[in-house]
Amino acid sequence: MAVLDASFGMVPMKETEMPKMKTKSGVKKRFKITASGKVKHGVAGKRHRLISHNAKYIRQNRGTEVLAKADTARVHAWAPYGLK
Repeated sequence: MAVLDASFGMVPMKETEMPKMKTKSGVKKRFKITASGKVKHGVAGKRHRLISHNAKYIRQNRGTEVLAKADTARVHAWAPYGLK
């Protein structure tokens, strides 16, 4: 099978392995993988209703945390080629 290319005319298609695995789009937005393979995630409970939480709760939930080891395998399965 060939494909029409504007500059070269008909060019044969490359054979590829079928099919590529896709990264879950939600995983791209929510997680980062460290150099050692650990998974970082944002802490829950920081979006709204913060006035009803005490200062200690807000302070301790700042930034990101490392995901529990039990959940790491699942995130790695959802991102087969890693994350940026």
